[in-house]
Amino acid sequence: MIRQKGNRVRYVIDRMTMSDVPRVIEIERLAYPSTWPPSAYRKELQDNRWAHYIVLRDKHILEEQVSASQESERLRKNRPFPLSLLPGRPIALAPSPDLASIIGFSGLWLMVDEAHVTTIAMHPEHRGHGLGEFLLVSLIDISYNIGAKWVTLEVRVSNHTAQNLYRKYGFREAGVRHRYYSDNQEDALIMWTDEINSPAYKQKFLALKAALFQRLETE
Repeated sequence: MIRQKGNRVRYVIDRMTMSDVPRVIEIERLAYPSTWPPSAYRKELQDNRWAHYIVLRDKHILEEQVSASQESERLRKNRPFPLSLLPGRPIALAPSPDLASIIGFSGLWLMVDEAHVTTIAMHPEHRGHGLGEFLLVSLIDISYNIGAKWVTLEVRVSNHTAQNLYRKYGFREAGVRHRYYSDNQEDALIMWTDEINSPAYKQKFLALKAALFQRLETE
């Protein structure tokens, strides 16, 4: 799903590809104290048939980056000689507009009939606008599409903001994984939804999803 302004799509969910991994790693390093190596994401995308990873793109950033690249190319062509020929001047390579437009990502594994959320990460500059919630909603939608019955995840015991979001979407505490996080040995809460195909859960989820999209369309 999307966020729109003036009938123009702004936020778009895409499947993560191998070319997205450098930007994904960049965002993860800004979002979390401990991160996966790039090889882990590449292995997930190439070899794990039960893995589903997505990226969230801001089309406004994409348009701005494309415009800036076009202007830079116009100025380069109008120079009397290329600056790259000046001695000692390094050539700076800017990230592609397509990569720069990625502002968040998330993923899950299907384990029999359980959708296990592995990660949700937003670029710090784009937090507080409902976009992390948008990623969670997208994962629950994927869970429906791949035939999962429940959604589960781990969350740091100190991350009350994330816990409140998960409780909003029907996750409940089901246990603790002691010293789960390698960076500081912090415990993790294990959280589960009720059966997502139950009429009660589905009704609640659809209502929350509609409210979120209304928020995103009007901000």
